[in-house]
Amino acid sequence: MVILIAILVLGFLIFVHELGHFMVAKIVGIQVDEFSIGFGPKLLGYQKKEDTTLYSVRLLPLGGYVKMAGENPEDEESVNGFNTKPLKHRFAVISAGSIMNFLVAILLIVITYGVIGIPIASNSNVIGEVVQGSPAMAAGLEGGDRIISINDVATENWEDVTSNIRKNGGQELKLVVERNNQRHSFLIKPKYDPEYEIYQIGITQSIIWQRQGFFQAIQLGLNQSVQFARLVFESIGGLIAGKYSTNDVAGPVGITVAIGEAAKGGIGYLMIFAAVLGINLAIINLLPIPALDGSKLIFLTIEGLWGKPVDPEKENFIHLIGFALLMVFFILITYNDIARIISGG
Repeated sequence: MVILIAILVLGFLIFVHELGHFMVAKIVGIQVDEFSIGFGPKLLGYQKKEDTTLYSVRLLPLGGYVKMAGENPEDEESVNGFNTKPLKHRFAVISAGSIMNFLVAILLIVITYGVIGIPIASNSNVIGEVVQGSPAMAAGLEGGDRIISINDVATENWEDVTSNIRKNGGQELKLVVERNNQRHSFLIKPKYDPEYEIYQIGITQSIIWQRQGFFQAIQLGLNQSVQFARLVFESIGGLIAGKYSTNDVAGPVGITVAIGEAAKGGIGYLMIFAAVLGINLAIINLLPIPALDGSKLIFLTIEGLWGKPVDPEKENFIHLIGFALLMVFFILITYNDIARIISGG
């Protein structure tokens, strides 16, 4: 189920990105030969009789592409080819994928905040989650349990729960909880947390979703999108500066696991996580790395400054080398993902 959800989320983000390229290409009159989701052998294909565009789904769901006439040096000359269009049109087509990802990410956040809400910690005495390996888990507590009392002292809200645990220090606690309309007693010995310098049993507050008004949702969505984008830039800067290593980068396997964790929290968390992935995809694609959209924009900028395009064969060779390096990087981070899962990281 997790893999299916991950494929749907990543497929949606890829579709949005390629749709941006496709829409602008059609608007400026470029002949589009194929709109594909995925790479490799074709699984499904559809083409109208009066349309030159083939719409396809391919075997490997690791990306997608919009194949335009005149995009490669070996393409036959076409009056509506990519290479025949003005520089501003070509620049718009290449940048449209990332712009579309960013706009849809904003939309996902706005819809989440306006329809589902913003997740905030509840002050109720209901347990949200039980921390793995904690005293609470060892004792048998579960998420959704309502803590009625601790050492025979009533706990009506979360403040009562935390204050009762802390004031008893490391002494064994007797918790009475309500689960499925039945009461159960548990004996739990808190564990000292040196980071926060307090005793804890390993439980978290439950979360409630607070819906926002229309204009408030838009404002918060825009602000949150900018914050997410800033974090992506900071992370990229950290990688360049050596603050982070490739071990800190998640590949397809790691992203699949992360999507699964987000899905466990419900549709709200999943939509926000999809928005974050969309912003990541938008920014990374604009980096000046060969084979990515950013490098193509660099070549178009050089053409604008120089007055003529870079030799297409040289440009394609650079993109080919870049693609090969990206595949090596892809294999490396996939290996790291699997290694982290095996080691329990």
